[in-house]
Amino acid sequence: MNTVDISPLTRKLSTFVALSANELAVLERLYQRRRTFVAGRDLVEQGQSKQAAYILASGWVCSYKIQPDGTRQIVDFQIPGDFLGLRSVLLRTSDHSFEPITEIQAAEVLAKDLLEVFASTPRLATAVLWAASRDEAMVVEHLVGIGRRTSIARMAHFLLELGARLVLVGLGSRTGYACPLTQYHLADALGLSAVHVNRVLRQLRERGLVTFRDGWVTFDDHERLSELAGFDPAYLDQTGPLLR
Repeated sequence: MNTVDISPLTRKLSTFVALSANELAVLERLYQRRRTFVAGRDLVEQGQSKQAAYILASGWVCSYKIQPDGTRQIVDFQIPGDFLGLRSVLLRTSDHSFEPITEIQAAEVLAKDLLEVFASTPRLATAVLWAASRDEAMVVEHLVGIGRRTSIARMAHFLLELGARLVLVGLGSRTGYACPLTQYHLADALGLSAVHVNRVLRQLRERGLVTFRDGWVTFDDHERLSELAGFDPAYLDQTGPLLR
């Protein structure tokens, strides 16, 4: 069994397409330029014109934009199996930056490689489009969260979504998951101050819903937490392959 057979990307794309041996072989080729990147040094910078994307194989990344006043808005967090900078392959410049939160391994994918995949394996191309569409659906949920959800519901929804994403790629369960994010990461992602993040996490813990301690998220009552957040995972589209 090769690396791609059990990779997070394979697990993720298999949710949409039942991958054939030929399609798995194409994914194997996409992993050829695999490198290690240290935490804290941007992988892709806002405004960068290099037409390349990455497949995250291990570790965690945040995507963010810096405002003119120097403040940072984290757009999302990337986990193994996610593409980094996919839009920059088709757009002339990258519209935001990617920073490893931990040491990561990622495979560089050039524009020509991706276009060859699209031409030779249309089912796989459809799966990549599904993954991009799913990412867009998550951004919509994040906008709703920042604009309309209370801070406690916003935090609950975020932790549940992250848990569902990690379960999909074999890195989490309904009971919890390892999480390297700091309260400052959560603050920049959820539009809260670090002090407010600390207060909200304490409230969730005291209600017996979820505990985030020592790099681990534990769902103490998944059902009640979902009710509080109004969490409906349908937008994540993880119920099984649509193309067989």
